[in-house]
Amino acid sequence: MENIMSSKLFTTRQGTILLGLIAALIAAVALIAYLNHYRNSAKAVPVSVLVAQKLIQKGTSGDVLRTTPGFYESTNYAKDQVQTGAITDPAALAGKVAVTDIASGQQLKEADFGITAGVGTGLKPTQRAVVVPLGSPQSVGGQITAGSHVDVWVAYGGKDRELFQDLYVLAVAGENVTFRTTPKQAGTLIYAAQNAEIWLVLRPTLGTHGKPAEVGAGDLVKG
Repeated sequence: MENIMSSKLFTTRQGTILLGLIAALIAAVALIAYLNHYRNSAKAVPVSVLVAQKLIQKGTSGDVLRTTPGFYESTNYAKDQVQTGAITDPAALAGKVAVTDIASGQQLKEADFGITAGVGTGLKPTQRAVVVPLGSPQSVGGQITAGSHVDVWVAYGGKDRELFQDLYVLAVAGENVTFRTTPKQAGTLIYAAQNAEIWLVLRPTLGTHGKPAEVGAGDLVKG
């Protein structure tokens, strides 16, 4: 009797349709199980992402970030925790500049960086960019970066003297620091770089306001 029922199941149209539906259901279940396994496996593979170790200020050169230890570290994240556009290769920072402040602990993203433009493109007609070579102690142990605000002191003739308050740093490349100044300030800094020892004092990142300072090279000699 059982054999007869099985035979009818395979020979009747309804039986064929039923078997087809059962096969399709089994295939669908198998496909769903495979996709879930694949997704879980993909999530389990960590992705190495660049993460800021300290505040990266707007205007910081990507080339400086790549060559100066301490700005970022590679951290592994699950794939679903990686932010859109997160940078995984330091080479992606080449020729770029930070277009916004990046807080410590944040993933570095492509949207945080733009193509480097010459510093001259951001200067007003009354402003100048001047480069001063400084050693590590004079530049606060390498803590000064593009976007920093600094006071400038000089040691000259056995005396220490503050030249300027709140100068803006346009760029830092090795031991060379580029300042945004007035023409008069630029002349004084050039003279000081040739005849005195310059020291920088790092100011707070936020809420920093300095008094106007228009010291000339002649004033430096008198001081």
